[in-house]
Amino acid sequence: MRTLKYVILGLLMRHPMSGYDITKEFQNGLTEFWDAKHSQIYPELRRLYDEGLITYEVQISGEALEKKVYSITDQGRQEFHAWVEEDVDTIPFQRDVFRLKLYFSDNLEPAAALHIIEAQRCLHRQKLEHLEDKVQRCFPTPPKRGIPAFGDYVVITGAIMRERAYLEWLDACTALYQSEP
Repeated sequence: MRTLKYVILGLLMRHPMSGYDITKEFQNGLTEFWDAKHSQIYPELRRLYDEGLITYEVQISGEALEKKVYSITDQGRQEFHAWVEEDVDTIPFQRDVFRLKLYFSDNLEPAAALHIIEAQRCLHRQKLEHLEDKVQRCFPTPPKRGIPAFGDYVVITGAIMRERAYLEWLDACTALYQSEP
């Protein structure tokens, strides 16, 4: 499945955008849960155009700078709606080097295991603080359903819950590694 296809179509459902605007969305809102590079976005835009799911208009900026502003077509809207409404029937798999190291922690001294656990705790605390700060800055009150900010809010609050749970798990790991064998 080309998930990037649907991410781009979803962004264009909100409003027309240039490739640069789409790339910026990945650096801002989407970065909390999805990633795509400039080198992935532009070829996908070309495929979407070739498939008739998007169109573009060339706009002149300044004296001679041209940029393509992409819009979703009716066919693109239909395909996006079909995708967004279908059930997700898998639990996402995520590679996690830290968990892999813990899996092989029988090869570590307890102090070394506690060290890598503490390093993860610091990273996840920073991530949690970042997310909580973002909610305070961007969403002083929960947004109303039906606007793009509502989806952003739902995803960020889920990420906060995930980080809190991960920190609880790290606390439990610390207790296990500090206990007698």
